[in-house]
Amino acid sequence: MQSTPIRLASLCLAGLLWLGAALALGGSGALKALRPPAPQLILVSLTFALLAAASWIPPLRAWALGVDLRVLVGIHVTRLVGAEFLAFYRRGELPFAFAVPGGWGDIPVATLALLVIAIGPPHTRGRRLVYAAWNLLGLGDLLFVVVTAARLALADPDSMRALLRLPLSLLPTFLVPLLIASHILIAVRLRLIPRYRIGEANSGGIGVS
Repeated sequence: MQSTPIRLASLCLAGLLWLGAALALGGSGALKALRPPAPQLILVSLTFALLAAASWIPPLRAWALGVDLRVLVGIHVTRLVGAEFLAFYRRGELPFAFAVPGGWGDIPVATLALLVIAIGPPHTRGRRLVYAAWNLLGLGDLLFVVVTAARLALADPDSMRALLRLPLSLLPTFLVPLLIASHILIAVRLRLIPRYRIGEANSGGIGVS
């Protein structure tokens, strides 16, 4: 039995509800009382929840495997928020070891995302290599930032308090889990592209095993 395709409106509504919950949580001040590793566990749990939903909920899985990869890459333009890290560092609200490498890492990744989108879908080997290289760079930068934040928070929780209040509290409770999950999904999709080609050649359609 084929699953019912998920509607874009339903997906957008779910995203808005999640964003609203993250805003409410950040605005309530509840996150400020948390101590490491609680914020890190929230981030990891949300990331796994997203990946689990994309794997086990049939309509969402169908969407994840069928959506234009440029949509997933486009999400990463939001990483221009890295410029805000630099502003927080200048105000003395975030440490250099997190804000400066994180900011100057995210800004190029976000800019390159626009260039990746501009070259079109990864329908050729060359384009797939470009997508894969950007995805690896972006995921590596993101994991470096996450690990650095966790390390600094464990050593001195007060140094990273800005990440537990709005607007930066949206990073661990919304944006970063979404970005990590999208990187993993892009990697899976790029790996599956040759299988799509085989399906087209053998049956005239696109199939996913």
